[in-house]
Amino acid sequence: MLLPGNRIAALTLIVGPLTWCAGLLLRYLLTEVILTPGQRQWAAAQDFAGPGQLLAYSLNPDLVTLAYAVFVLGVVLLFPTYLTLAQLIGTRLAYWGATLVIAGLFARLYFAGADQTAFQLTEVLGVAEATTTVMSQYVDISYGPWRVPVWCSAGPFLGGILLAAAAWRTGLFGTARALLIVLPHLTWMGVLKAATLSDPIVTILLTAILAPIALHLHRSGPPPLPKTRPTLLSW
Repeated sequence: MLLPGNRIAALTLIVGPLTWCAGLLLRYLLTEVILTPGQRQWAAAQDFAGPGQLLAYSLNPDLVTLAYAVFVLGVVLLFPTYLTLAQLIGTRLAYWGATLVIAGLFARLYFAGADQTAFQLTEVLGVAEATTTVMSQYVDISYGPWRVPVWCSAGPFLGGILLAAAAWRTGLFGTARALLIVLPHLTWMGVLKAATLSDPIVTILLTAILAPIALHLHRSGPPPLPKTRPTLLSW
């Protein structure tokens, strides 16, 4: 039996990625819904996404808070998702991959705290002064103390590849699923980052890949791993 139990583990395989996908979709829709075409053009012309995100918050703080909150909730729920996936694969390579990805989740939580602080500054200083203040210190804010968060944020890039390789070697995923599961781990991280349409799309792929495994886990326990590796042309 997997920790924290087969049924809960199965639920995390679906709820974590799905919540994260919802957060990414809401973050993508922020600028599309809140900002006018002229404001979106101005935001796109900035060197960083931060000014546009702070402007959106100043115009509709409730919607921006909802989007960022759902995103953070998804990040938290992904912790047991990757723990479950590593246990299902059951190899040292999988545990290393999951560890690196989870390190990236910790980085996202740090970035979320910086996001919230920046948003609250607009309440105190106004959007113009808050934007100037945050962006003038953006590098130090984003990288964090001793640059620990930014180094952790690189974890998912390698961790996703290790997980995909481990899942393929054990036969849990075929080649197609192994390649597709790498894509969500390429989503960029940082403070006040805007989401693109591709972000929720690749994340919903993660849900689609894990859902059949979750269903099998819920009904019958962990799916049996084949004794031979998948062929190059395999799902």
